[in-house]
Amino acid sequence: MPTSSGRSGRDKAARNPGGPRKNDPGKNNSGKNDLGTNNTGKDGQSRGGRRRRARSAAKDTVENGTGQAARRPRRMRTVDETSAGGLVVDTATGRAALIGRLDRRGRLLWSLPKGHIEAGETAEQAAIREVAEETGIDGELIAPLGVIDYWFVAEDRRIHKTVHHFLLRAVGGELSDTDVEVTEVGWVPLTELEDRLAYADERRLARRAGDLLSEPA
Repeated sequence: MPTSSGRSGRDKAARNPGGPRKNDPGKNNSGKNDLGTNNTGKDGQSRGGRRRRARSAAKDTVENGTGQAARRPRRMRTVDETSAGGLVVDTATGRAALIGRLDRRGRLLWSLPKGHIEAGETAEQAAIREVAEETGIDGELIAPLGVIDYWFVAEDRRIHKTVHHFLLRAVGGELSDTDVEVTEVGWVPLTELEDRLAYADERRLARRAGDLLSEPA
């Protein structure tokens, strides 16, 4: 035990006849506690600190199917996005303009043109602009068609997308697939929309468009 500061010098001499012992220059006593043990590891970090970090890391792991520790997945951030688009119809010929995009399997899927609502735009203005950008056809508003919302994951985010759709009347322009996100553009007879559209929600909107167009003016 280290010598208490309250003992006499004679006791010190009896315990150490050669006089006070100097610290061995080859040893470092600064890391020892009252019991003469050293709590500092080879990396200069305390064992207690390492144990605390190990317990913290253990909380971030779960058991996987093989019985081995697996790190718990991080919770993805949720983001809300709002878009607008629509069905633009040439009422003189009874056709509508659709866009085709390739999916990950290389399949061509036909859908309604749509895109993000820009700052300062209304949903109606965004729909007219996006239809023109993705199909080349200029349209004017006839009526709202409905709202579709869905979820998907992109870049470690869960995205909740809400899309406002409108029925538009074609008033000018020419079909064009110059938009880099569009593979093909085509006129499709209104009677064939449900067979051509890839998504059930958009097929429902196509039926709604047919009902609106059949109403007396």
